Amino acid sequence: MNRADAKKIAEVITNQQLQTMFNKAKANITDWNVRSNVNKGMSKGAAWNILAFNFDIEYNYHILAKINMVREFGEYLPDELKPIKKKKELGPFFHQEPKFN
Repeated sequence: MNRADAKKIAEVITNQQLQTMFNKAKANITDWNVRSNVNKGMSKGAAWNILAFNFDIEYNYHILAKINMVREFGEYLPDELKPIKKKKELGPFFHQEPKFN
């Protein structure tokens, strides 16, 4: 997920929704050895240890921490929070029949 989308989500997401996201991520991620989205110098497992290991639903997390949580594990967000991907409408295109000798 890109940073702009993650920031919009982080401004409105609740800790309960973050906890749901982390639970889905924990259940569905099979390879924790892939490169992190937030920090390319560490694995997704290392990012989990920093962002989610001691997650406290009662704590008021800083917006930057929430942005990083959403960027790293945002694919496991509840559907109502996932950004809607806009399909780019392509206009008409130019066509000619091919000419053969």
